Amino acid sequence: MLAEIAPALRGGVGLALRRDPTLGRLSDDDIACAGYGDLYRQTGTRGEPYYRAEDVEPGFEAELLETWWREAARLDPGIPGPETTRPDGTDDGPPARGALGRIAGRSLSVDRVRRALNALTRIRFFGAVSDRLLISDLKQVRRYFTEPKLREAVRTRAAELITPDTRVVVGHSLGSVVAYEVLCALPPERPPLTLVTLGSPLGLAGLVFDRLQPAPQPDRTGVWPTPVKQWTNLADSGDVVALVRELAPRFGPQVLDLLVNNGSEMHSMRAYLTAVETGTAIAIGLAR
Repeated sequence: MLAEIAPALRGGVGLALRRDPTLGRLSDDDIACAGYGDLYRQTGTRGEPYYRAEDVEPGFEAELLETWWREAARLDPGIPGPETTRPDGTDDGPPARGALGRIAGRSLSVDRVRRALNALTRIRFFGAVSDRLLISDLKQVRRYFTEPKLREAVRTRAAELITPDTRVVVGHSLGSVVAYEVLCALPPERPPLTLVTLGSPLGLAGLVFDRLQPAPQPDRTGVWPTPVKQWTNLADSGDVVALVRELAPRFGPQVLDLLVNNGSEMHSMRAYLTAVETGTAIAIGLAR
């Protein structure tokens, strides 16, 4: 991760310094990466299993996949959405009942999953990502929210790297959820921090926002992580993972929401990090 992230971080901060040389600078020694992919793997294995459409589980995974699919179709008229009929003129129809209905319903569900994967793996949204990797992402998100021991282990990995000298915490995609929850658990008296979230699903009601720890307050606003004095949230307008692109309505007006243009790699971490807007947010945090 560090080999890919460090040059991208330096690139974004470098662009920011061209605009304002008084901002904070960044060296390789200033960067640490919280990796936790190994926590998801079974003992004795490397990489992800070869997932297929049949491996997308009903419930959380199927719902998140369809949510991404609907957003992709909304953003690009060329992508057929869930309500689009098949080439043979049929659609999914009402759910069947009984034992035979459960078998038929599962078949229809897999067909729907295949249609969603076919729509989402078009280059405009996810680049050259495979079905296997996309399904793996679904499972990572679902497991993070449904397996308490795994969730705690992931957060521990990130928390170990946040020292009294840390000034900026950057979280991309699910990593933004991890960063948020870790910062919420830090003591308020620690030195102030800047949080930068990239392509974040934090604002997605039901699947993400309502599952956060600590839970949202009774008025449906998210808890503010006390050590954070500045929070910048960046989203590409075509990033289907960052479905709710403005986090200020969820977490308070202190959040600075910015749109960036990542080109054809809407959700790419590298593209987010090399954006001058991201570099500026990080450099301002370093200069505090």
